[in-house]
Amino acid sequence: MGWVHGKKTVLILNGVDISAYCNTSEFERNADKHDTTTYGKDDHEYDGGLGDGAASCGGLYDNTAAGPRDTIEPLVGTKVTLVRRPEGTGAGLPQDSVTVLIEKYVETSPVAEYVAWSCTMQPSGAVTSTNQ
Repeated sequence: MGWVHGKKTVLILNGVDISAYCNTSEFERNADKHDTTTYGKDDHEYDGGLGDGAASCGGLYDNTAAGPRDTIEPLVGTKVTLVRRPEGTGAGLPQDSVTVLIEKYVETSPVAEYVAWSCTMQPSGAVTSTNQ
């Protein structure tokens, strides 16, 4: 079994590598379910439906011109491409590519900590999973 450290994850949003600003990310895939149970059954039966998912990322706020605020905040409400490489960049390594709707950009300012940011995305359409 080979373990992969999360620090290798690469996120490219709208063509911009935002990995250096991230310290957390999630990529979820799921599907609708349809109850196909008929009379006389004691337990439910299900069929799968349309695929769906969710994506998010976040990190520490960076006030440079290419930081997350300048890169992500203007994209709220638009659809762009998200490329995710869970094992990093390199020949033969996996990557997922999908169009996402940028739903939310949030900045959090705790009194005794650094300013943090997060972004919530909704995949729109098929996910393309390939090797680099």
